[in-house]
Amino acid sequence: MPASQPPFILLRNAEVHAPEPLGRRQLLLGAGRVLWMGGPGDEAPRGLAMETIDLEGRRLLPGFIDGHVHVTGGGGEGGFATRVPPMPLSRITSTGVTTVIGLLGTDDCARSPRELVATLYALREEGLGAYGYCGGYHLPPATITGSVRADIVFVEPLIGVGELAISDHRSSQPTYEQVLQVASEAHVAGLMTGKAGIVHLHLGDGARGLEMVRRALDESELPARVFSPTHVNRRKALFEEAIELARRGCSVDLTAFPVEDGEDAWSAADGLVRYLDAGAPPERVTISSDAGGCLPCFDGEGRMTHMDVGAPGALLATLREVLARGVPMERALPAFTSNVARLLRLPGKGVVEVGGDADLVVLDEAGQARDVVAGGRWHRRDGQQCRVGSFEK
Repeated sequence: MPASQPPFILLRNAEVHAPEPLGRRQLLLGAGRVLWMGGPGDEAPRGLAMETIDLEGRRLLPGFIDGHVHVTGGGGEGGFATRVPPMPLSRITSTGVTTVIGLLGTDDCARSPRELVATLYALREEGLGAYGYCGGYHLPPATITGSVRADIVFVEPLIGVGELAISDHRSSQPTYEQVLQVASEAHVAGLMTGKAGIVHLHLGDGARGLEMVRRALDESELPARVFSPTHVNRRKALFEEAIELARRGCSVDLTAFPVEDGEDAWSAADGLVRYLDAGAPPERVTISSDAGGCLPCFDGEGRMTHMDVGAPGALLATLREVLARGVPMERALPAFTSNVARLLRLPGKGVVEVGGDADLVVLDEAGQARDVVAGGRWHRRDGQQCRVGSFEK
């Protein structure tokens, strides 16, 4: 925390979306929480050393929870030189993300769960909310303790397992029984700890799509919420499968990656609008960025031809696009905030409420992140980054 920041912050004249619209409010922040919230005419608590900020009617939102971030860097499918480096703190918080869920992807060999957990702790020390998944694309899962269940039970930041790859040439081609076994380990660990206990499934371009998940819902006793498929907008047919799974109780995750005109995919904005218009359960859709991950394209022989890298700013850009299409804020915002917190069992996050975490984003007139508070600390103020990572200039 900068030495000049008082222990309390009073935000006045904030147009609060919690995500539901609350209208003009005042908020008192302290000890990492929202301590008090009142109307414009209410008298704020007195006798506190506080910084008072007039937001002049700007929109105030819960901080975004990015449920799929390669905090240690992703990639590596095109050789060691294509391993993506870790992202600095400011690239995350400058776009309104105040909590990340870190994971391993294709490279769960050179990169390890130990490295992941160390990076999560480092991000926490720098002021970010940070949790993660054990495992990676492949089976047996990469773990610290030797089992998925024990990792979730004994390693505090780890809340589930993922991103386990299915329907992808880069996966370990897991069988239905193997996927079910991993999901059961995660589920029982969640019961023991109160954590999410989910299996976060990477979906590739394979024709099998979500067949394994449908079979698990038909044949096993596991609750639907345990299965959390991501990248479900990467093919239009896969997206339709995902909507049907959401109707059966799964939460499905759209990825905010670039989509070219004519591509057999939906952008995250297209996907969210179509999902909501389809009448699918609005609480069972989330949007993540795949930040720090490699976004590769492969030829017919499985060789990478070119790549891009996911960026955390894709979340805010997607929200702006959805709002520009006429979707009300209270319909669009949960996919970035409260829906993610509910799925991942992160109480106090994804909402603006008394007693909740002081993770907040204030938008400017153009819909950019003007101010960002994470854990009650300023990370961005008046459009300028005021808190950066340990190795940033």
